[in-house]
Amino acid sequence: MIPKLKKPIVFIPLMLVLFLGAFAFQVKNDKLFALAKNIDIFATLIRELDSYYVDEIDPDKLVTIGINAMLEELDPYTEYIPEEESADFRMLTTGEYAGIGALIGNRGGGNMILMPYTGFPAQTAGLRIADYILKVNSVDVAKKPTSEVSELLKGPANTPLTVKVLRDKDTLEFALIRKKITLKNVPFYGKLDDKTGYVKLADFTTNASTEVRNALVNLKSQGADRLILDLRDNPGGLLSEAVEIVNLFIPKGKEVVKTLGKLQNVNYTYKTSKTPIDKDIPIVVLINERSASAAEIVAGALQDYDRAVLVGRKSFGKGLVQTTIPLSYNSQVKVTTAKYYIPSGRCIQAIDYAQTRENGSVITVPDSLRKSFKTANGRIVRDGAGIEPDELVSEVSYAPISYTLVAGNHIFDFATQYFYKHKSISDPLTFSISDKDYEEFKKFLVGKEYDYTTYVEKSVQDLEKHAEKEAYFGEIKAQLEAIKAKVNHSKEGDLDTYKAEVKKILSEEIVSRYYFQEGMIEAGLDQDPAVDLAKTYLFDLAKTTKTLTVARK
Repeated sequence: MIPKLKKPIVFIPLMLVLFLGAFAFQVKNDKLFALAKNIDIFATLIRELDSYYVDEIDPDKLVTIGINAMLEELDPYTEYIPEEESADFRMLTTGEYAGIGALIGNRGGGNMILMPYTGFPAQTAGLRIADYILKVNSVDVAKKPTSEVSELLKGPANTPLTVKVLRDKDTLEFALIRKKITLKNVPFYGKLDDKTGYVKLADFTTNASTEVRNALVNLKSQGADRLILDLRDNPGGLLSEAVEIVNLFIPKGKEVVKTLGKLQNVNYTYKTSKTPIDKDIPIVVLINERSASAAEIVAGALQDYDRAVLVGRKSFGKGLVQTTIPLSYNSQVKVTTAKYYIPSGRCIQAIDYAQTRENGSVITVPDSLRKSFKTANGRIVRDGAGIEPDELVSEVSYAPISYTLVAGNHIFDFATQYFYKHKSISDPLTFSISDKDYEEFKKFLVGKEYDYTTYVEKSVQDLEKHAEKEAYFGEIKAQLEAIKAKVNHSKEGDLDTYKAEVKKILSEEIVSRYYFQEGMIEAGLDQDPAVDLAKTYLFDLAKTTKTLTVARK
């Protein structure tokens, strides 16, 4: 009897495997057929439109619009890159291009130099912030779009060009040689005091980890024995660079991040592979809502290993990995191929792009569905909403007058005027305009338009708008007018009320004229609430130890 029982036991699973295999094969065939059918429909549609549509169409433009609309249904990071945009994409991923090394933009009166990068042709040749660009070689660019001017300034490395500019009342011409420009991932690092090092990491393009390594080694050689790593406003970039940066502080052989996707070849665990530069130096990492992707890997991994205290605001929440795939005719597509998971096991992706509401809006992960994980020391951390700091710092709020003065270019223009009148200033961290200079600024504003609505005025306007719809509006109209009269702001009064705030903004803008990007970053560290809070952890290691060892509730 036993032999008779064995045969069906073997036979039934075999039949099941064959059935499932046939079913999977059929499903795959159906999917391939659906793809082929829809591609054929799309190609036929374009062909027929080109033949029958009443006006001439541009097939390249139309197809690109169709492709982009299709990819928008997936997520914001899956992008089509046509051949003509390949150079710009390469610059974004490598930080490299050939040109003069300056940020340009339009400030109402035309295109001007907004920031010459230190050590590159524009800065070494003597071009300065607020120089209006009149000509590039023989081409008049005074009224051209910024994008066209930018393209004229770029070109093959080691090629010459001339740039004619208007500086104040003088017309100047500069002869430059285009060079290969590599934008810095670390635009500034330095010591905030005798022992505290600071590193601003702005990007994760090629060599980001080398730049952080060099900054760390240099700071340590100067006596720094505690560190602030600033990842605020860092949009992320190369995953490999994030792993190498974590490795500067974490021992060899430790997991940093794991990628998991649909295809086996994208599933990979990235571990530290080198001896760290310093596995004991106290670290505070600064993050905010614009810290994303690779920046979140670094912050999250250091948090998961209880290696650093995180200060700031919750990060962006981009836990998706993109892979660039070549297409025909030198085009490319950047495709989301995986999600990444940091050492505690959590994925920090904040938005589920696979689920959309009826109105097309995307869905964030609700708190009730967020899962809890533990750091190396047993602290509770959660997934699904970016990296949450160990201590929150509220966003700095500026007065309406400050926004208006910046938006109207009055801060920018006064800083330029100040630069023309003063040959030098003190170092970025200590410089501040005097009260006498501030009075000059107030005179500078006379006759200039900088009207604005205060928060209270806006509230009263909203109240009046809604009250007008009510039957009793006539009864309260007089009281509303009285309130409006009382809160009607005085611009001159606000210049005094918010003097300290406006002086700080002015001082930072003026510093940029003398010390460029590096100086502006350094000047911004003064009275920075996140930096000030970070120092309290670095100055009080008992506070740091308590934060990194006591489980958060």
